[in-house]
Amino acid sequence: MLPAGFAVRLAPGVRARDNGRILIGGAPTRVNHLSARARDLMRDGTLVVTDPTTGRLAERLLDSGMAEPVTALLPPIGLDQVTCVVPVRDRPLGLDRLLVSLDNAVRVIVVDDASVDPERMAKVAGRHGADFKPLHRNVGPAGARNAGLREVATPFVVFVDSDVMIDAEAVRSLLRHLHDPKVALVAPRIRGLDDGDSWIGHYEAARSSLDLGPDSALVRPHSTISWVPSAVVVARVDALGAGFDASMTVGEDVDLVWRLDAEGWRVRYDADAVARHDHRTSLRNWLGRKAFYGTGAAPLAARHGGKVAPAVLTPIGAATAAAVLAQRRWSAPAVGLLSGVMAWRLTRALNNSEHPVRTATELTALGISANLAQLMHLLLRHWWPAAAMGAVFSRRVRRALVIAAAADTIIEWRRLAPDLGAFRFAIALRLDDAAYGAGLLTGAVRGRSLSALLPHIHRSR
Repeated sequence: MLPAGFAVRLAPGVRARDNGRILIGGAPTRVNHLSARARDLMRDGTLVVTDPTTGRLAERLLDSGMAEPVTALLPPIGLDQVTCVVPVRDRPLGLDRLLVSLDNAVRVIVVDDASVDPERMAKVAGRHGADFKPLHRNVGPAGARNAGLREVATPFVVFVDSDVMIDAEAVRSLLRHLHDPKVALVAPRIRGLDDGDSWIGHYEAARSSLDLGPDSALVRPHSTISWVPSAVVVARVDALGAGFDASMTVGEDVDLVWRLDAEGWRVRYDADAVARHDHRTSLRNWLGRKAFYGTGAAPLAARHGGKVAPAVLTPIGAATAAAVLAQRRWSAPAVGLLSGVMAWRLTRALNNSEHPVRTATELTALGISANLAQLMHLLLRHWWPAAAMGAVFSRRVRRALVIAAAADTIIEWRRLAPDLGAFRFAIALRLDDAAYGAGLLTGAVRGRSLSALLPHIHRSR
């Protein structure tokens, strides 16, 4: 049970309708109907646990992603309750920078993953009072983290990569989430350390693959935030078991998050806590890293099936996307008809609402825009090799790609306001998608399975 005094508030993006009786949002998006009593308890959008009733309501709101904890109202957890594990290989300057940022506030175990010059790494660790654990065989980041985890005697652990900077105050902020006994892992927002003068650096500062955005959220498959990077994570040791899957060279962080979620734990993303990551800014290394991330989808699909799908659609949503992509005379009427069916079904499901038609219309508009966004990303990112081949032979495919690329660039440009010219931003955005998509296809070929490329179709409730 949540402890007394634990406070929650409506999560960013959750819409309240009918004077707070209906909540729209969550992870994944859903409609929640509150009783009159629950609505009164949430009257100002905040709920404090004072008894079993408020505890159960807070628990349900947290578990649905409708609410987030107000960590500022929770007491601090001492840094003596956490151990920092740093996996590193041949990165003495980065390790030194990280240990300076932690400023001896927490016990640190440096796990050297078979560096070429382990003595130099040991000197850096010793200079900052960190424990040094050398590995004589390279086992990769996941294996190195697990080796450090086995040395942890505290109830909590923070894994920090050596190309990251994080201070003790950010670690304290993340630890407060663990007052919720169902939270197994929490991660901060990852921003760029220094974007330098390169255009790739400016792009990464605005749209890094590790930066999950300004809104905190419950982390869950098929939701707005479906994973968190292992660059920095704070976790409950008892929940981790053996830790990361050491056989995975990429995607091990996604795998861990999804396993914890399947076991009934909560995983949170806290955008208010920030760590800084030394992004790649040379074109070749940057493209290689993007492609490397893409190769992780196939092994994840082998373990977790449809959770890794590049798009999640209802049957009506899939039909709507197909009609738009067809670009025929019947496409617009078909989209209108399918939208009407969607709105009608939602109106029936919302018969207890004071304004069922208005709410259903809003939800239908949100659903259509989400479907179009997913279709756009399929064409430009996940399926671009096939789309590019189709464009050679089909005027409709060429038109769809041009419209999608223009719309995506405008949307992202306005959303991010990057410190980068529009033309260079557009080029970087397309290169980002192309590299990831190439890696995705490479991983699918290696794994001899197209499951990571297939959308997930589910029946909505």
